[in-house]
This record gives sequence, structure tokens and C-alpha cells, in this order.
Amino acid sequence: MTVQEIMDDLKAHGSDSIKKILLKHGVKEPFFGVKIEYMKPIQKKVKMDYQLAKDLYATGNADAMYLAGLIADDDKMTKSDLQTWATQAVSNNISEYTVPWVATGNKHGFELALEWIDSPEEYIAAAGWSTLSNLVSFKPDNQLDISELRRLLARVAKTIHSSANRVRSTMNGFLIAVGTYVAELSEEAIATAKNIGAVMVEKEGTSCKVPDAAEYILKAKNKNAIGKKKKTVKC
Repeated sequence: MTVQEIMDDLKAHGSDSIKKILLKHGVKEPFFGVKIEYMKPIQKKVKMDYQLAKDLYATGNADAMYLAGLIADDDKMTKSDLQTWATQAVSNNISEYTVPWVATGNKHGFELALEWIDSPEEYIAAAGWSTLSNLVSFKPDNQLDISELRRLLARVAKTIHSSANRVRSTMNGFLIAVGTYVAELSEEAIATAKNIGAVMVEKEGTSCKVPDAAEYILKAKNKNAIGKKKKTVKC
């Protein structure tokens, strides 16, 4: 499929009602308002295509950018490609899902995530924390830098309440991910979460709630799910 064929398909499946919902969740124009279920047939047909993914992302259309993450060949993405994607990811669904998905499957993912969390741009820092969350949920523990993750837990404890809104949200997600997926650090993550207390995130008029990190991890513990990794982070 060509970029134009895909854009025509996305436009045909756009919905004003879906757009209204996505706008409240931080998705920015331009986009058509396409349900993910309508992207799946395109993903199934294309499978993986490095250049097509880059070309779709370059349109700046949030629907096309989301689809780009689903069909991206993560291994082929260069460090420069990923940096460009992070810089252009102004919509919450792209900065906190699409970019982290692709970075997780790339050899530069961890390095870039550590760079991104230091960015003064809220959406780039959020992309960094989301990438770290994906990495710990997907990579085997023996491929993770446990000492660095421990340092990051301490950083979250110290800075979460003074961080920007989306950064607070993704830091909280990182805390949950470490506690749920990294067995060695689970108890430390619970203790950190209890020390932090309630995390306040402005949800832009939606009914979404901020998960209580300690409670979330403890539920996973009660289900004997601590340390069970995801098979994929893309959805």
C-alpha cells in the first residue's frame, strides 16, 4: 500500500465522535479520529515496512503516526529516526505509546529514554518515562540495568510531585511497571509508591483516574503475576 492509499483509507474511517474523545485525551490536530480496529487490517496487510512507517509518520497526521508505530521495523530505526519521532510526537498517544513502542524494540531505546527524561519538553520527557516502562515490562530482567532502575526509582520519589503533568503520569506508570515486572525491585517500588502518596494528574476533563501504584503492584502480587513479562508492547 502507498501512503496515499492508507491516508484515503484512514480518512474514510474517521469519526467526529471519536475525534472529540481523542481531543480530550491530548491528541492534536490534524487527525481523522480512526478507531484502532480499522487500523488493524492495514497493519495485517503491510506487516512491517521501515520506509512506509517513516513516510506515514512524516505526514504529521496523528492517526497515520499511530499506525506508523504498528508497522515500524523497530530494528531498522536509526537513533536519528527515533529522535525525530520523539521530537514530532506532540500528541499524547504518540509520545506515550507509539514512540515508546518502537524505541523498546530498538537497541538505542534505553539510551534515548534516559536522554528524553531530561528534556524540558513535557511530551518528550513523558516519552522517555513511557519507554522505560515498556522496556521493563518486555525485556528479561537479566537484560536490564537494575542499579540504574533503582536510581530512577529514587528520582521518581524525589521529583514526581514537582514534575509536569504528563511527566507525573508517566512516572507513576514507570513506578507501576518496575514493581510489576521486575521481581527484584518490586518491594522497593511498593515502598517508593507508599512514600510518594497520591499522585495528582489533570486528566483534561476525562473520567480517567490515576492508578494508585502501590495498590496496583500489590494486586499483581496477589495474583502471582510479579515478573511475568509482556510478549509485545504494541497494541
